Amino acid sequence: MKIVEIRKLSTAQLTTESTNLREEIAEMRRRLHLGELQNNRAIRAKRKDLARMLTVLSEQLTKETA
Repeated sequence: MKIVEIRKLSTAQLTTESTNLREEIAEMRRRLHLGELQNNRAIRAKRKDLARMLTVLSEQLTKETA
């Protein structure tokens, strides 16, 4: 997901999306350890997406409280 798309989301949407991403990452890690997942880089991409979402979420929360 691109940063431009992430910035368009509201704080509620960001929190639900970040929760969903965390669940996806956990599932992908489980599948990796079982040998079902072949693409290791997909986990890295999901983690970077999660980091982007959390960064934008913290920016938005800072703006709301200030």
